[in-house]
Amino acid sequence: MQTSLKLASLAISTCYVLLLPLVGCSYHEEGNQPNDKNTEEHSHKLSPQMTSNVTVHGLLSWFSMGFLMPVGILIIRMSVREERGTTRARVLFYLHVILQMLSVLLATAGAVMSLRNFENSFNNNHQRLGLALYGAIWVQALIGFFRPHRGKKERSFWYMVHWMLGTLISLVGIINIYTGLNAYHKRTQRSSGLWTLLFTAEVSFIAVYYLIQDKREYIQKQGVILGNLEPITQDQENVQRQNQKELLPQQPCGKHNALKNLFD
Repeated sequence: MQTSLKLASLAISTCYVLLLPLVGCSYHEEGNQPNDKNTEEHSHKLSPQMTSNVTVHGLLSWFSMGFLMPVGILIIRMSVREERGTTRARVLFYLHVILQMLSVLLATAGAVMSLRNFENSFNNNHQRLGLALYGAIWVQALIGFFRPHRGKKERSFWYMVHWMLGTLISLVGIINIYTGLNAYHKRTQRSSGLWTLLFTAEVSFIAVYYLIQDKREYIQKQGVILGNLEPITQDQENVQRQNQKELLPQQPCGKHNALKNLFD
């Protein structure tokens, strides 16, 4: 437990040491900009280059925290259902690792682009959540690499921290993408309705699949096959009942009369 806390503290410190120089540099550059740029910003007009940077930053954040990270969570949940040590379980595990590391790298690229090219006053929720997320994803990555072996006492604590932190990062990342779309609309006066609709549809699909993962076997037992949604017919149910009756041992028949039924 102490080892995990030390690793988390070290990772947070490292992230802020790496990010703060970029923040200070960007802030210094903003202070030296002429008044014409400030007037332009107040009028919510962006240059084509800045608009392109904002778009690329948004796509990187969307693809990393809004897609790869949730899909990686779904994949590791699938691997738990597989028999331990099988090829399928190993493939799913390494696919989870690859997707999460790719997500971290893309999110880092988006963070560097944001800190170098955008305002860094951190006076809004989108920038504050973004900075916290950029540090948290690297902490999560380090925790994942220092995974204890099964059977050790600290394995349970590690699993709980890794699971809760990963879920929290994914949820906050999705929320921050919505705040980023809202900030894009306010800054450029361009409609973000289509992007918001597409992202909502993607998140809804992932959420539904996440819920179905735990109930898949239960739904199948209720007479529904998820592959083609074919319900069990009445004839099939009658055949099953007939087969059950044939398997039951038959009772010996006796004479039935009124007196026997009366005194039995």
